[in-house]
Amino acid sequence: MSLQSTLQQGTLAKLLQETLADSVARFPPEALEVMRAADEELKERKVGENALKAGDSLPDASLIDATGKSVSLSSLNEAGPLIITFYRGGWCPYCNLELKAYQEILGEITDLGGQLIAISPEKPDNSLTTIEKNALTFSVLTDTGNQLAKAVGIAFELPAGLQQLFTNFGMNLDELNADTGWALPVPATFVVDGNGRIILADVDIEYTRRLEPSEALAALKSSVTTSA
Repeated sequence: MSLQSTLQQGTLAKLLQETLADSVARFPPEALEVMRAADEELKERKVGENALKAGDSLPDASLIDATGKSVSLSSLNEAGPLIITFYRGGWCPYCNLELKAYQEILGEITDLGGQLIAISPEKPDNSLTTIEKNALTFSVLTDTGNQLAKAVGIAFELPAGLQQLFTNFGMNLDELNADTGWALPVPATFVVDGNGRIILADVDIEYTRRLEPSEALAALKSSVTTSA
């Protein structure tokens, strides 16, 4: 079954689980133990538990597009409702699957008058690589210093053990990201109405799980119908 047909059936979760199983099979036990310990540490730190929720107002922020141009979040929201997905970076296979899944429903989002934007701390050049690699036609923006992620309540510092493991893998996030060091956003999706009010918030520190794009689309459709 092709990726497109699989995504159309709303089975992003299935693809994510298959990717997880493949990773578990490939990584050495000691690496898996570091990952497990990091997951437990983040849960103990209650990372993401105080994130904005449905009913809250989305804060404004200055973001940078893949060409280096500054874009304000409020100006995007003035044009209509938004689906915003925060992803870790183009190096994350789970993020790439999620971005591709959203690309598949982009036409339905725009038909409703909505916009889709993806936000990460990676530098604009790396965002451009992510766009090209995944054939994305929606806005992929850089959150320099994780300023928006901090305001939303989803920014966190990667545990030291995981930083070392990533370095051993040749993945130096402090070089890939724009002024964030080893800080990342918790993968999260927010659906925001045209007035900047959050109508759906999905935040999950377990990075191998993501909201099905069809659920974000349903929230957007419900908001548009209500305001019509």
